[in-house]
Amino acid sequence: MSTKTALITGITGQDGAYLAQLLLSKGYAVHGVVRRSSHAGVFDHRLKWLGIEDDVELHDGNLLDLSSLARIVQAVQPDEVYNLAAQSFVTASWQQPLLTGQITGLGAVNLLECVRTLKPDARYYQASSSEMFGLIQEQVQSEATPFYPRSPYGVAKLYAHWMTINYRESFKLHASNGILFNHESPLRGVEFVTRKVTDGVARIKLGLAKELRLGNIDAKRDWGHAKDYTRAMWMMLQQEKPDDFVIATGRTTTVRDMCALAFSHVGLPMDDHLIIDEKLYRPAEVEVLLGNPAKAEAAFGWKAEISLETMIQEMVEADLKRLGGRA
Repeated sequence: MSTKTALITGITGQDGAYLAQLLLSKGYAVHGVVRRSSHAGVFDHRLKWLGIEDDVELHDGNLLDLSSLARIVQAVQPDEVYNLAAQSFVTASWQQPLLTGQITGLGAVNLLECVRTLKPDARYYQASSSEMFGLIQEQVQSEATPFYPRSPYGVAKLYAHWMTINYRESFKLHASNGILFNHESPLRGVEFVTRKVTDGVARIKLGLAKELRLGNIDAKRDWGHAKDYTRAMWMMLQQEKPDDFVIATGRTTTVRDMCALAFSHVGLPMDDHLIIDEKLYRPAEVEVLLGNPAKAEAAFGWKAEISLETMIQEMVEADLKRLGGRA
């Protein structure tokens, strides 16, 4: 068992919660950065869902506030730092492009700067995104595929990605980028399309709603389970040399087919309830994402283990359980 110390930004998000659970199972002391918000009492609901809220130590801080990050890094002295915090909802990044750039882009550099000056021997993980590929330049995207982001979120992630590489090459930090394709779970926020679908299907099944409204259901995504993807994050930081890795399943599925899985699981006809709403289309669509995870498999043996079908069924069941009391 390890006696390492890890610091996670975004620990109350989907990935942060699963990563904290994984690291605790490996004997880590786990610390998380949380920003003050008006949602006192509910901000750690994902940690509570996993039953680990009492096993992690939370610190008030903000990626936009260098002094708070410096205080936390100085106090925690982490062996590993995972930067998972971001304004991560792609649709909102068009409404809040400056905030997205500050948090998702510059926030990462604030944290890198703290690691460089206060704990340069720490290993650093940056959560990069398949949204950086955007208007795809190759049918299957690998670490060598040129980037063409199509949202303020994708652009901000790309800045953080390249700054991580720059700090690695300039200051010899053990800093790695995980270019993660879409990954979901019962802990995913309800504004994201997979959870919007499973929550909507559960509501319809329980008689709480009659319809599910979606935008472009012909968009294709490479969907995996967040549990598999947080395992990849940890594996990256155990490597002798830092590097950048695509983490994906290598399979792409339309939103339409993903919806069909969810409706089928509860025995409902999708066509009776699904409504296409053009107001829900993005200003600039990303039509297809499909990742090639061969480099990660060759380097440290990672591959996705949980199928899309299993994941959607798990998410629908979790939403039925959550909503059951309201039916």
